[in-house]
Amino acid sequence: MCLPLCALSMTDTSSGGGHPGDKSASDDTSRFFTDEGLRPRVFRNEQLLSISAVPDRDRIIGRDTEIRDLSYHLRPVVEEQSTDPILLVGKTGTGKSLIARHVGNTAKEVGEDLGLNIEVVYVDCAQHRTEAAVARKAGRSVDKQLGEPLNVPHTGLGTSQYYSLLWELFEEYLDAAIVILDEVDMIQTAGSQANHDDILMQFSRAEEAGKITTNLGLVAISNKLDYVENLTPRVRSSFGSNEMQFPPYDANQLREIMYAREDAFRDGVLEDAVIPKAAALAAQEHGDARKAIQILKNAGKVAQNRGEEKVREEHLDAAQERTEVDRLEEHLRSQPTHARHVLHALANLTESEQATPDKKGYRTTRVHDAYVTLCEETGKDALKIDRVRDLLSEQALLEIVESSKVALGKSQGRYASWRLLKKPSIVRRCVSKRDEKEETEAEGTTSQSTL
Repeated sequence: MCLPLCALSMTDTSSGGGHPGDKSASDDTSRFFTDEGLRPRVFRNEQLLSISAVPDRDRIIGRDTEIRDLSYHLRPVVEEQSTDPILLVGKTGTGKSLIARHVGNTAKEVGEDLGLNIEVVYVDCAQHRTEAAVARKAGRSVDKQLGEPLNVPHTGLGTSQYYSLLWELFEEYLDAAIVILDEVDMIQTAGSQANHDDILMQFSRAEEAGKITTNLGLVAISNKLDYVENLTPRVRSSFGSNEMQFPPYDANQLREIMYAREDAFRDGVLEDAVIPKAAALAAQEHGDARKAIQILKNAGKVAQNRGEEKVREEHLDAAQERTEVDRLEEHLRSQPTHARHVLHALANLTESEQATPDKKGYRTTRVHDAYVTLCEETGKDALKIDRVRDLLSEQALLEIVESSKVALGKSQGRYASWRLLKKPSIVRRCVSKRDEKEETEAEGTTSQSTL
């Protein structure tokens, strides 16, 4: 499809000559950045639909109880007292990160009114997946917020050195700190829980160990409802009973969440049926507010790219597929190579001749065979079947695949069956795109190292 922007560009170039260095041609091109008449604009403030945005309190829907409970838990921080760590658990898109950041930012503002210097340190563990990466990110974030008094380097230090700089920043410059470790369950553990426990122990027992006297509030966030059960007894005891469960949003709450952000669009742009349908689409899974907001945002982009002045119900179908692609690409950024290969193999199976409409899934051995074939084609060393089963289980927890137990018959036992929850074509496209990007980055690193 050729957008109105493209058509106008072709017309103007032919009529204006378009000679290189021609001033009029340059002026003509600049109009594409300034003249609103060339392309309809549907957004007034697109930032309101950003997943990373922390909106004002009046735009936060359905989480009054969670805001109150977390605020009470962190209140000692602004009263110059210590507080226990707390764990927030719930499925993706249930408001855990939003509430943690909102309450943390509010605590900082209250502290400022009381003459206290409180900083909120947010670390996305899906992007910083080792203990060293978490310590580095935390140290550099605090250092930047304080004007870089220690100039914490991006590379060149060990994990303990980054921790030491972080503790020094807390001690010398802050009265209190709130550390938010988002998606802490995504930290790489190399087959054990040690890495998780080390990080949580460092932060939750920093005062007790005499590393700092600064009051520290730790908020850990996990999408895994049983995350605390996998921690060692010592770390579990640090959290005690301080766990908050975030339930999924219902369809009514999803509608209200989107209505609270509809001024992201220009007046009159959204047709009446758009928000209710977007809420219904997001509620089909588990009440995922992130998905609802992304669908609404992408519907606006679809309309705008088509040169239309209204966001209509018909734009939501294309927006939903685009949202699935966006979310899967975001997910794959934090997944190791072999996890992506396992998903690619399952997508290949699903699209294969053996796949029938009533097929409920594939046995682990079938997935492993397809995965081994894929590794041979790409020159990778394949993992053993037990490790592939673990990777499939991780993807099931993240709701990329579905796991079920199939009975073989009386006294014959059961086997695990795996079914892809995303469109195979989307999985293949996103995995290939991520693999190509990593190869390009690796080639760039190699080229730089030889200079």
